[in-house]
Amino acid sequence: MMLFKNHSLVLQDPEPFVRLSDQGESGVVYTVRVWVNADDYWTVHFDILEEVKKRFDEEKILIPYPQMNVHVNN
Repeated sequence: MMLFKNHSLVLQDPEPFVRLSDQGESGVVYTVRVWVNADDYWTVHFDILEEVKKRFDEEKILIPYPQMNVHVNN
C-alpha cells in the first residue's frame, strides 16, 4: 500500500483501496483503487502499473502466463 500512498498525485482522502478480488487458474487478481484529480488519472494509472512491475522484478515474482504445448504426430 505504501506504493500508492507515496505517489505525489494520489489523494490520501479517501484512502487507497487494495483487496484480493480473484484467485484464477494461473494468477491472483487484486483490485487497486486510488483517488486522483481527473487530469492526473492517466499519469497515475501508468505510473502505478510500471512501479508494480518493477517491484515484482525486484522481488523475483513471476507473472504466470497461460501456455499450451501442441505436439504434431506425422
